[in-house]
Amino acid sequence: MKILNHLEDLILFVAFLIMTIVAFTNVVSRNVANISLTFSEELTINLFVLLTFVGTAVGVREYAHLGFTLIFDRMNSGYRKGIVLFCTLMGLFLFGVLFWYGIQMVLFQLELGQTTPSLGWPQWILSLALPIGATLCIIRTVQVCIEEWKITGRSTSKGDEAI
Repeated sequence: MKILNHLEDLILFVAFLIMTIVAFTNVVSRNVANISLTFSEELTINLFVLLTFVGTAVGVREYAHLGFTLIFDRMNSGYRKGIVLFCTLMGLFLFGVLFWYGIQMVLFQLELGQTTPSLGWPQWILSLALPIGATLCIIRTVQVCIEEWKITGRSTSKGDEAI
């Protein structure tokens, strides 16, 4: 998993770096030379999609998403395992749908030979951000489920005696 961690971090770093450089260069060129870089919006939007999905996977990996655990913490381990399983299945369903439709979109763009308006790149290359990001989210959701399942199985808290 360390390799995947480094890969995700590298993708985030490179995408954010390119977005920053392109946006900054566009602002400077527009204000100094009165020239707008037509490709900048296209590139930054597509990189933002990649950044969003890979960032979501990292958020799942790092337990960084908001959660309200008052009720969960007061339940016995059986109920907690049920909630972990339910949340995992819902997450897998969401990311599975995103993966499926992402693949369908990429295949459709590939079949049409669709290119980006400014850069003229094949659109499917940039659209790969959706299924790749969804795949990373699926991997991280399963990983977190396994970790939570182990923790929930061993933990004993006041909630175990209460319910």
